[in-house]
Amino acid sequence: MVWLKIDEVANRTGLTKRTIRYYEELGILAPPERSEGRVRLYTDAHIERLQKIVNAKDVLGCSLQELQLFNSIGSTLDAQRQDYKLHYKDSADIAERKSRLLEMDLNASKQLELIALKIDKIHELRTDLEDLRIRIREGIAKLDDERK
Repeated sequence: MVWLKIDEVANRTGLTKRTIRYYEELGILAPPERSEGRVRLYTDAHIERLQKIVNAKDVLGCSLQELQLFNSIGSTLDAQRQDYKLHYKDSADIAERKSRLLEMDLNASKQLELIALKIDKIHELRTDLEDLRIRIREGIAKLDDERK
């Protein structure tokens, strides 16, 4: 496994070291391993997670609180997936397997709802900006007509 120090992670993600440590504090990013000298040692998985966080913030406009909620739901879903693989995938108890899958489906649905809400807000903002642009262009056209 390749270990990366916080400077390398900051360079690869475009985030500051302070931001990376803050995300750890909030629980949005899993704490990394530490060397004997207590230096943080990150992996490629940390970089991938940070890139997802940046995308969620930039593309969806997620707040840190929303990222925490999204992360907690995602962590629950990941844990359920692992638990299912380890204990229920080959289980003969169909009812128990179905129950686990239904629980996973509920958590996936929660994540999709969060994303749908963000998309709706983005669409509203776009509509507002398009309406504003129309009014601006009408004002410009009116001024051009008055000049003639």
